[in-house]
Amino acid sequence: MFAVIKTGGKQYKVAPGEVLRVEKLLGEPGDTVELSEVLLVAGEGEPRVGTPLVEGARVKATILEQGRSKKIIVFKKKRRKNYKRKRGHRQYYTVLRIEEIVG
Repeated sequence: MFAVIKTGGKQYKVAPGEVLRVEKLLGEPGDTVELSEVLLVAGEGEPRVGTPLVEGARVKATILEQGRSKKIIVFKKKRRKNYKRKRGHRQYYTVLRIEEIVG
């Protein structure tokens, strides 16, 4: 059984037991979260496709880790105009273990 969920503006295909890295969700390591934006549930018989969400479906997951990604450098330059800007950014993330798909 698998599902397609939406979180952090992105879509992920998940199955029970998978470990997944998504944009930051509120909670501490060890907490359980429910992801209710389920777009598709498949695996047992006919797949159920939502319009846009599947009614009553949700995915339960456990937070394993909260962290920050590697730094990315954003560098802008316009040649011959003496214009340069250098900025850095580190994105927060959450690591989830998918426990079960309900619905």
